[in-house]
Amino acid sequence: MIEAAIVGAGPYGLSIAAHLRRQGLPYRIFGPPMDSWLTHMPKGMMLKSDGFASNLSEPDGRMTLKDFCQEREIPYSDTAIPVSLDTFTAYGLAFKERIVPELENKMVTQVERMGDGYRLILSNGEQVRARHVILAVGITHFAYIPETIAHLPDEFVSHSYQHQRVDTYRGRNVVVIGGGASAIGLAGLMRAAGVDSQLVVRESEVSFHGAPSNMPRSLWQQIRHPKSGLGPGLRSRFCANSPELFHLLPEKLRIEAVRRHLGPAGHWVSKDVVLGKVPLILGCSPEGAEVRNGKVFLHLRTADGSAREVETDHVVAGTGYRVNLARLSFLAPALRAQIETSAGSPVLSRKLESSVPGLYFAGLAAANSFGPVMRFTYGANFAARNLTRTILQAAAMGRAMSPVRQKMQVEQVPRS
Repeated sequence: MIEAAIVGAGPYGLSIAAHLRRQGLPYRIFGPPMDSWLTHMPKGMMLKSDGFASNLSEPDGRMTLKDFCQEREIPYSDTAIPVSLDTFTAYGLAFKERIVPELENKMVTQVERMGDGYRLILSNGEQVRARHVILAVGITHFAYIPETIAHLPDEFVSHSYQHQRVDTYRGRNVVVIGGGASAIGLAGLMRAAGVDSQLVVRESEVSFHGAPSNMPRSLWQQIRHPKSGLGPGLRSRFCANSPELFHLLPEKLRIEAVRRHLGPAGHWVSKDVVLGKVPLILGCSPEGAEVRNGKVFLHLRTADGSAREVETDHVVAGTGYRVNLARLSFLAPALRAQIETSAGSPVLSRKLESSVPGLYFAGLAAANSFGPVMRFTYGANFAARNLTRTILQAAAMGRAMSPVRQKMQVEQVPRS
């Protein structure tokens, strides 16, 4: 039996593996490397995170994005140059090759609790026993499409994560719904690729993050609006640097903070490719949709309560992600039923452990417990160090208990 099995090989899974590996803990990690980024993000996309906040975590701080860019002679700046999707995925794959070479590109088809550990069944039929299981499954399991349009046939509706290629609908009309970076960026990229894209936003205007400034900042500005891995501001600094303190907040306050902080806004580089180029339908929310004669008729409700109808060939929901453990079909039903949840997310201890001993969550699924930093690569360092410390302590305790268990087994042998 190995000490830990990691399900998922994105920034969180790879970072956790790097820390476990350094400690010499027996582990295995499963999944296609950087899969969400390689196959579910649109070509040409820019990361919301600054360069300094886009590092995978290695125990000694080696193999940072800056190091990688210097090696490949890729332009880099901690804040002034946006990180492209191509650069980030290439960096993640290089991290995997150098730091986590034992990654197994196999899918986990089932996880079930068994005795004092877990049994994992892989896509090739292999069975793996592990004392601890870490779920670092990323975001694509939790893609959210509003009920008002989710009933449409697949050829008429999709989620933004399904559009790696932005030219699929070239020459056709597509309505993108959402006011966040994914929706805004995708609408702009589609328009540039020859798609007749439109953008429906619930708010009365489209918001964009501010472009970085090279102007010197006063001491007061640095105190009042400190920089952080989640952007400037005291709240962002707290969320980025103190997830363990965030965990101590009342549950209702935590959930609300995750929902509201860093609300919908486009990347600053999207502003020039969207404003004045992509038709905007502002102050409207989807209320329903139907297909007639091969077209989608999208019913919208405006802020003043009036109705509006838009005809299109396809609707893309750039409406983000909502954690729902029922979407993790590889979890055995009996195991899933034992996991305590709140607002769809697992309730986690300060060790990122669920209500089922030895089962941990990292990344988006941990956001309601540890804050919005878990939605970004920046949170991988905290998760990796916390989980490694926890599993290291459990392994040491298990070794200490082994002689006791052996003695008990000897004493239980009946005398002849």
